[in-house]
Amino acid sequence: MTVARTVSALRLTIGRFRAAGETVALVPTMGALHRGHLALVRQARRRADRVVVSIFVNPTQFAPTEDLASYPRTWDADLAALSPLGVDAIWAPGVAAMYPDGFATAITPGGPALAGLEDKFRPHFFGGVCTVVAKLLLQVQPDIATFGEKDYQQLKVVTAMVRDLNIPVRIVGVPTVREADGLALSSRNAYLSVGERATAPTLQRVLKTCAAALKSGKPFAPTLAKGRAEIEAAGFAVDYLEARHAETLAPISALGNGPVRLLVAAKLGRTRLIDNIGV
Repeated sequence: MTVARTVSALRLTIGRFRAAGETVALVPTMGALHRGHLALVRQARRRADRVVVSIFVNPTQFAPTEDLASYPRTWDADLAALSPLGVDAIWAPGVAAMYPDGFATAITPGGPALAGLEDKFRPHFFGGVCTVVAKLLLQVQPDIATFGEKDYQQLKVVTAMVRDLNIPVRIVGVPTVREADGLALSSRNAYLSVGERATAPTLQRVLKTCAAALKSGKPFAPTLAKGRAEIEAAGFAVDYLEARHAETLAPISALGNGPVRLLVAAKLGRTRLIDNIGV
């Protein structure tokens, strides 16, 4: 695998792919790769001639109180995980390469970025995500880019940004990869204690229970209230458990009003977990 650390080196690599008439897929990551990331890589491999994986822990999407300093960085393990998968290049810029002195431009997203979900609790987050993703897309200039459905609001925000700014790339959502007990894979799962890890699958269990109840015709508000209570009883501090339109992320209160997505975020100990499920 080629490892590029400057924009000029990256563009030389991409230029060789394009000169050969090859298509390119980008898999944006912050490293600390797990099977969920590898599913994104495999999907990219199926859809393009060349695969570029970016590894960059983006400081602009972390608030001062969040875990930028402690976010897991596992470079050697990441390379070992990617090497059997046919990845052609890794884009691994430093912070100075992405945000050089004098950097003064940022994207302020609206639409699904203001849905009152993650943005309510992390108001800085999607501005940082959109700015870095736009930069990655302009740097790599891929035909497609893969994003996981585990970060569902992020997937919708990035899709809207690409549409609104006419960035010529197709965003491909990839289903969430889970542990055998249902816990959605996340780099932050490493923060969970043994006891918390045993409790964490409660989120997926409650989502499935709520989805089944809504499908059977139960009313939305009491079903979600019961779900929140179950999550709290398990020891979580719940940020939200919401039913939203699966495309716009607008609040939704009946199955006939469009496709429904249930989304949850809750803190267990010091670890904040998110998950979602279609109804």
